[in-house]
Amino acid sequence: MKQVDQMMKEAITDEVFPGGVLLVAGLDSVVFFEAYGYADIFSKRPMTNETVFDLASLTKPLATTLAVMQLVSQHKLRLEQNLGSVLPLLYNSEKSRITLKQLLCHTSGICDYRPYYESLDKLPPERRRDALREFLVSEPLINPPGAKVLYSDLGFMLLNWVVEQVSERRLDQFVDAEIYAQLGIENLFFVNLDSEPRNVQFAATERCPWRDTLINGVVHDENAYAVGGIEGHAGLFGTAKDVYRLLFVLLTDFYGKSESILFEKKLMQTFLIRDGSSGRPLGFDAPLSTGSSCGQYFSKKSVGHLGFTGTSFWMDLDRGVIVILLTNRVHPSRDNVKIKDFRPQLHDVVMTLIES
Repeated sequence: MKQVDQMMKEAITDEVFPGGVLLVAGLDSVVFFEAYGYADIFSKRPMTNETVFDLASLTKPLATTLAVMQLVSQHKLRLEQNLGSVLPLLYNSEKSRITLKQLLCHTSGICDYRPYYESLDKLPPERRRDALREFLVSEPLINPPGAKVLYSDLGFMLLNWVVEQVSERRLDQFVDAEIYAQLGIENLFFVNLDSEPRNVQFAATERCPWRDTLINGVVHDENAYAVGGIEGHAGLFGTAKDVYRLLFVLLTDFYGKSESILFEKKLMQTFLIRDGSSGRPLGFDAPLSTGSSCGQYFSKKSVGHLGFTGTSFWMDLDRGVIVILLTNRVHPSRDNVKIKDFRPQLHDVVMTLIES
């Protein structure tokens, strides 16, 4: 893995990102796990294998999707269930007939993003959660449900609402009690802005123009921040090690070989094998035919996801390979997009070395 080590060092020199942690696992063992660069370029605090990252949209597969999966496993939800049957405020709206499966596949017809935080910021903090959901109720569809794939943060805000409605617990509390704690995972968590900060070392993110400060230890995503740090599309933090521990359990559950079963094999395959209508797994991403961030050597039977802050994971279900790349590429500015070219190059080299 000397070539991989060199690529990561060159990425730091070339300012692809200030710092990063790369973990590569093949079959049943970790074959590479190293940290590079700085967690904070201003204090010169170094990145370590224990650095906690804002995982951004990795929240979607690693928290919200798993929460839905758990509720399906508990027979409290069904994938074909529509929103109107779960959320009374949507019963008479055009969003009533959207199914949970369509939300997970990003085929709900709802738009991708809205800067709700600009309006929420003007309200008292205790009013913002309800206001966000009022925005979601009034948000018009831009496509008929099921007609088109459009990656949507708003869809996962709706899924968060579903989880909280059915479980009667906040998303962070539900996934911690029902999933992470069951596996002994401590360093996957949401940062509740109303709680005392955790005594861990975070990777700094952006010097945020809206908040007029360097973001460190609180969620980078503005919409999640505006409602207290916990949402279905963003807000999860974690270390590379604990992301791996979770993914390894999902992988072994997928093949029905887990020592501590979290999800039944059939349910895991329902979520991770591409859906015929959308071409996507449920809640996860899949490799593109060309130009995928995972490069050209991950099999079609792979799942993964990217996070805006510079985070990603890819898991090849055929080969049992897991690659986790966590960086703070938005530190100090989101204008740095060099990681787009770097990711596929890195994954190609990793997969070539593993296969050789």
